[in-house]
Amino acid sequence: MDVFLDQFLNPEVLAKYAPLILKGAGVTVVLSLLVVLAGICLGALLACLRAYRINLVSFLIVIYADVFRALPPLVLILLVFFGLPNIGIVLSSFTVLFIVLTLVLAAFAEEIVWAGITSIPNGQWEAARSTGLGFTQALAYVVLPQAVRMVIPPLTNRAIAITKMTALGMVIGVPDILGQATTAQSFSANASPLTLAAVAYVVLFLPFVIASRWLEARFARPGS
Repeated sequence: MDVFLDQFLNPEVLAKYAPLILKGAGVTVVLSLLVVLAGICLGALLACLRAYRINLVSFLIVIYADVFRALPPLVLILLVFFGLPNIGIVLSSFTVLFIVLTLVLAAFAEEIVWAGITSIPNGQWEAARSTGLGFTQALAYVVLPQAVRMVIPPLTNRAIAITKMTALGMVIGVPDILGQATTAQSFSANASPLTLAAVAYVVLFLPFVIASRWLEARFARPGS
């Protein structure tokens, strides 16, 4: 037990590297918020464009969504980070991680919002159009608000899953929680910084997991 505590809960190592992990937590929070905002907005926009049923546009959106949902995010991160410099485009590791995770989340968000839009009965569209609303107005004021209420729980769960992938930034040097923890682990030859990182992830993401459960329960009730 003493050996275990020394390796994973060494008080001296924890105290020394806690500020470093806290700094990484700040990077993780900022990156996660940016990814969620940009990814959901982009996904919702693509779903709305798909609602116009323009063949070429719909085809391209479907291809994009399928590709980015199929490819592992780590493969995309490495491809962008190491591939773009070969054609003269150099991006910071933070920017690469933001772009890739945003595109991945947008692909999932597009499919989720699209499913919500297509689940709205045609009668809602017809009723909205009969009042003199155009297609865009019917989509924005009648269909989309109903669809959003239906897709909030799965969208929240997917957003949480994608934002936890910020840990993948470690492989390209993003100084997030895991990146800082692995650096500290290397210098200290002790696993305590990784334990501290695990605690930091729980503190950051557990409230969002609880909130997603609340949303699932709330929107599952009829008339909610």
